[in-house]
Amino acid sequence: QVQLVESGGGLVQPGESLRLSCAATESIFSFTVMAWYRQAPGKQRELVASIAGGGITDYADSVKGRFSISRNMAKNTLYLQMNDLKPEDTAVYYCNGHRGVGYWGQGTQVTVSS
Repeated sequence: QVQLVESGGGLVQPGESLRLSCAATESIFSFTVMAWYRQAPGKQRELVASIAGGGITDYADSVKGRFSISRNMAKNTLYLQMNDLKPEDTAVYYCNGHRGVGYWGQGTQVTVSS
């Protein structure tokens, strides 16, 4: 069974940047869609960004223009470049891959605070 492992989270100040990575244990070609979700304390998990097999991307309104999702097929890795981070971006970020069923990573904490 494929595993997804996130990394790159941490504590940053408002306005700074982070890049999250999600490494898959097998080829990501098999996923029809890959995405990043986040869950803040006391809130539901929400979709942040997605990338379909053809490379079409989509973003939540709250991150448009600041976040960018991409993937490296050769490295079986999904990325989320996060710029101009705000305190409201604080959450646990999860990687998701879908191919009939959904697979989740364990999450990585992002904290934006001065």
